Amino acid sequence: MRPITTFVRHNSIKAILAAEKGLKAVSNGKIGKNLFDIEPKFIGTDVRIIKETDDSTFIAKCDTNGRIVNKPFKILVTTDLHLCDDKELINKSLFMLAKHVEAEKPDLILFTGDVVLTDHQQVDCIQFGKFMEKMGIYWAYVFGNHEARAEKEYHKYFMLKNLISFPHCLSKFGDPSLFGYGNFFINILSSPTSIQQSIVMLDSGRNTSPTHNIENGATAELKCYDFLKKDQIDWYRKTILDLKNEYGKFKSIMAMHIALCEYEKVMQLDENGNYIPTGKAEILYGEMHESIGCSEFNSGMFDVIKELGTTQAVIVGHDHINDFCAKYDGIYLVYAQCDGYNTYTMGSNFGWDEKDWMQGVTMIDIDKEGKIVFRQRFNRDYL
Repeated sequence: MRPITTFVRHNSIKAILAAEKGLKAVSNGKIGKNLFDIEPKFIGTDVRIIKETDDSTFIAKCDTNGRIVNKPFKILVTTDLHLCDDKELINKSLFMLAKHVEAEKPDLILFTGDVVLTDHQQVDCIQFGKFMEKMGIYWAYVFGNHEARAEKEYHKYFMLKNLISFPHCLSKFGDPSLFGYGNFFINILSSPTSIQQSIVMLDSGRNTSPTHNIENGATAELKCYDFLKKDQIDWYRKTILDLKNEYGKFKSIMAMHIALCEYEKVMQLDENGNYIPTGKAEILYGEMHESIGCSEFNSGMFDVIKELGTTQAVIVGHDHINDFCAKYDGIYLVYAQCDGYNTYTMGSNFGWDEKDWMQGVTMIDIDKEGKIVFRQRFNRDYL
């Protein structure tokens, strides 16, 4: 018998409906429990959806007549909120997120995985979607390793199905033949014929499996965090080339949960157990306090990024107490600030006072020509 992941990936309606029917029985009556008490302020946006395809959304800032205008664009990125069944911790994370949004008024909000992790995340993500919609800003969500609960890969199917029902959510299922759920592009237009910046969102998976290992050139026995698959890399290459053909030169940012292997080039352990620069990368800001949680198998995405010359930055989550922004071989390698409290922190790992924790959000400022600047915002500013 094939696993549920295979059924869902091939759109077996029978398997999907059977699992969906069982959600309430599994929930023991907890589905629908109110977990989100924070009421964020409405911010609003002058960003509009210009057009959509199966795996891409084209957006732009527009004037009151709906005409595209070329203005600076601001993106807020955060990760690993780890919204659990602890109402107090959920509300603390969402309160902090709302404060950053209110202060920055971003044009787009991105989540790089491990966000809604309640016992019934498939439906509790609806409450998260309602929270996000109250701000009136476009947002997108890419999955982390914890959204797929062990063998229950189908959780991601139902989560994405519910999330994309919200008007401001730009996430997409994307090509169903690719690995994962939610491989898509968000293209920010500066005119009807030019791209100011493109955002590549990828499902970086959970853990390796013998089948995917063999299909992608790794050994069947490899057991570690997952890697980007050949079909995802081929899709990325084709989409970038298609966009270049239609819009000419442009720049892009890649966002996902698990880091590329090249993040290991930035820092190394010294004899005292502290992380220090390797000298191979320029560190622009931030620190490293845990090993890079990447795969042991390098599937080659960084080489393709270099070959195509379009993606200028990669931003990830997963490692909660790393928050550096570095430039390696011409590419920004960035950790999004973790906004979660139901997880390990600088307090639990090192005994630091909360006023020194690195919880927060990462801002990406994009100028009219598509140049980018990364900067940090910390939750400790609101303690």
